[in-house]
Amino acid sequence: MYKKIISAIAISSGILAVILLILGDFNKLGPVLILFFLSLALAIRSIDSMKGFSFTILIFAAVTASMFYPEFFSKVGSFDLKKLIVPLLMLIMFGMGTAMSLQDFKGVVKMPKGVLVGVLCQFTIMPFVGYGLATLFVFPPEIAAGIILVGSSPSGLASNVMAYISGANLALSLTLTAVATLLAPLLTPLLMKILANQLVPIDFLAMLWSIVKIVILPIIAGLVFNRYAHGRFNWLDKAMPVVSMAGIAIIITIITAAGRDSLLTLGLLLIVAVILHNLIGYFLGYWGSRIFGLDKKSARTVAFEVGMQNAGLASGIALEMGRVATMGLAPAVFGPVMNITGSGLATWWRGKPIKNEINENKAA
Repeated sequence: MYKKIISAIAISSGILAVILLILGDFNKLGPVLILFFLSLALAIRSIDSMKGFSFTILIFAAVTASMFYPEFFSKVGSFDLKKLIVPLLMLIMFGMGTAMSLQDFKGVVKMPKGVLVGVLCQFTIMPFVGYGLATLFVFPPEIAAGIILVGSSPSGLASNVMAYISGANLALSLTLTAVATLLAPLLTPLLMKILANQLVPIDFLAMLWSIVKIVILPIIAGLVFNRYAHGRFNWLDKAMPVVSMAGIAIIITIITAAGRDSLLTLGLLLIVAVILHNLIGYFLGYWGSRIFGLDKKSARTVAFEVGMQNAGLASGIALEMGRVATMGLAPAVFGPVMNITGSGLATWWRGKPIKNEINENKAA
């Protein structure tokens, strides 16, 4: 009965939203759209094969709320909500550290070719594709720099989840995420200095310190916690994934509210550019790996590692640079987009498993 009620609300609110959009009644459209996304997320959550999309749809509800009512997501009294972004990112990175272990780094020795190819693809394909798309779409300098920033960031935990769902090489995925994250303090500022310095001033050392502060130190703390306290606080182990997802939602909502005016002007073009960036990352990550001789299972892993970036880190860097309302927009859009496309690709590949490497040329 509950499922039917929620589904009915989702369908009716969706139809009403379309009618209001056609009529141009934007005053009523906001609440109806929010209700539609919330009810749709609840309805999808009851379907086992699709419940992985529920979080992304909740993000759409949050983004819709911040687009229609930005004043509620900008300040609380005199407190600027943008100040929450970096602490939330540090908490998310701590959670990432608690889910990692030193075993993840041993893959460098066990799978040197896969790690080398993956890291090479990670820090070449996405930065240069981002630069190409930013140039092609002729975005304003700070918006363009945000696209390059996303491309220059390392992969995150989302790629590990998709590798697991798809049946790809999870061990390689964990190792690539760990190695790319450790290399980010050096390579991300370097790539930004090379590709984006003509768009916005890039302070290499300041960006390096921002990444160390936001990512490396919290992850080290998480690794220490995992080593000495894992299992002792079951409630914390269970809470961290939820806290991380909530933190991501809050960050995206705050950035969307801050950049609302730019999104209203460039929103559609930016979404198209971000989708292309993401999909090209999957495509070139996979085929680039195949060209270098990786097996199909590992190539699928690299595709996720390349196509799915740590958009939260990019948002934090944009904030540290004082440009979250402009440079932070591409990361805010990239996060939900990559979760939708990544979930779809993982589900598709899961239905086309690679049984063994001998017959892999017959596999999809």
